[in-house]
Formats: sequence, C-alpha cells, structure tokens
Amino acid sequence: MLTPPDTVTDDAVLEAVRKYWLDDAETATHLPVGFGAHHWKVVGGRQLFVTLDGLAPRHTDESLEGAYAGAAALAKAGMSAVWPPLPATTGTFTVRLGEQALSVTAWLDGITPTEVQAAEPGHLREVIAALDVLHGSTPPPGIPVWTPPVGADFSDRTARAVSEPWTAGPLGEEARTAIAARLDDIGRWTTRYLQLTEQAQRQRHTWVATHGEPHNDNQVVAGGRLVFVDWESLALAPRERDLVDLVGSVDADQAMIELFRLDWRLSEIAEYTTWFTRAHTGDVDDVTALGGLHEELQAGD
Repeated sequence: MLTPPDTVTDDAVLEAVRKYWLDDAETATHLPVGFGAHHWKVVGGRQLFVTLDGLAPRHTDESLEGAYAGAAALAKAGMSAVWPPLPATTGTFTVRLGEQALSVTAWLDGITPTEVQAAEPGHLREVIAALDVLHGSTPPPGIPVWTPPVGADFSDRTARAVSEPWTAGPLGEEARTAIAARLDDIGRWTTRYLQLTEQAQRQRHTWVATHGEPHNDNQVVAGGRLVFVDWESLALAPRERDLVDLVGSVDADQAMIELFRLDWRLSEIAEYTTWFTRAHTGDVDDVTALGGLHEELQAGD
C-alpha cells in the first residue's frame, strides 16, 4: 500500500522481525509500494523485505501459510523463478501481527519491468518459460485450491449494497454510483462466471500450481535472472489463471481465459464495495482504489 497502516507501527514490525527472523534488526521503514498489502524494508545484519497481508476474506491463517510454504517448497525443489519467503523461528512462514500476518523474504536488488518492457519478446519468452516450469511442477502439498470469490447471490448482494447512500467517506458516493450504473452488467457477468466455474470444476484433474498474479508488477529482473515475487496468491487452479495477460503468445483454453478475466473483475468489484462502504479518508490509497474500481467496471465495454 502507498500509505502506512493505521493499526500497525514500524516499531511493532521491527519487534516482530527481531523475534522471529532477524534478532539484530535495527530499523523498519514502510515502503510505499504495491497495492493490497503493506511492505517494509528492515535493515540489520542483512536486509529483509517484510510483507503484512490481510486475511479474510481472501485468506485464512492456514491458506496464507500454505501459499508461502508452497512457494518455499517450489524454490527448494529448484525452481529458480521463485523468490521464496524465509522461515520464522517458529518453523512457519507467517506470523500473526494483530489481525494480519507477517512474512519475510531476503531483500532483492533488481528492476521491476514496466508493462512495455514486460511485453518485449525476449522478456515475454522468459516469463512463458518460467510459467511452463511452474505449471509442469508437482504442486506442493497444502497449497490453497482456487475457489470462486463470489457466488450466485453476488449481483443481488451488490444491488442491496448500492440501494442506500455510502456516507462513511468522501469517495463513497462516487463508488456507489459507478457500481449502481453497471448492475445489469454485473448480473450478466456473474451468470457467465458461474457457468465457466462449473466448467473449470469438471476439469479439476488438469489443475496445476499457479502464481495467480504473474504480471509485471510481480516480476523482478536481478542479475539477468527473472523471478516472481508476492506468492500469497499461489493456488491450485487451471493454468489459464496465469495466462490472461499472455493471450496471443501462448496456447490457452479461451473459456478459462474468460473465466479468470471475470474472476478478477468480480473479485475487485466485491473488494471495492467493501472498501467504500467503510470509513475512509480519501487518501492516495483510496484514490487508487477508486481508479481501480472504475477500470474494472469499464473492462467489459
């Protein structure tokens, strides 16, 4: 996230890292990077990259631990494109901090490609090759299994949510109005999504380990090596979960591509509905979230 969390201080992060990962840690500095989780740089005898993930509704303690443990297992098995989490002194890869969970990786000096750079043929070949290795691997035991983030009642619940003003923050009404204008489309998208979900479930025997969000923002090129970061989204799923941004460059089941385009769109609408019905101040994260909502609502045009 671009702004520090209200409920967790730098000192609390530093104390937890000292206790569970690096006892000589000296400083923890919040980094205004990414969106969806908070990150810190911790400096001591070595440098660490620390992530604070929220749990519900995306994760439970067990599923988040399973995702990070699975990433570590993939790296241990020799998958060079995995930048893995480091185990805590507890033997786990996540540690609770309040209502959220901390995880840690070694600091990685490298370059995150822009969308333009990520589309260059040479880089694209590396991404496809790395994903081929991931999808061809034996899925680590205990990784999460992809499940639909919204159900058959999603459009009805959304309609009820937008039937009353959203007055908990300055951007609520703009968000509500934007969603309300697309209720018919949300209903149509949801119906199609559920049809495709049933199709995916019938092909469960073909599911593989997927990163979930292998786009350019989760890629780092370091020392000539491509790695994927942010493995909290690791899950057993149709391979097309990782291929939405690679259409035209890989062979894929187009129905499953459609499924995961809708999966992202509907889950984002659900998340932002929750976001803007709750208290917010209109800070840079809120503005970014509102932009993301508009983008997803317009994606079906």
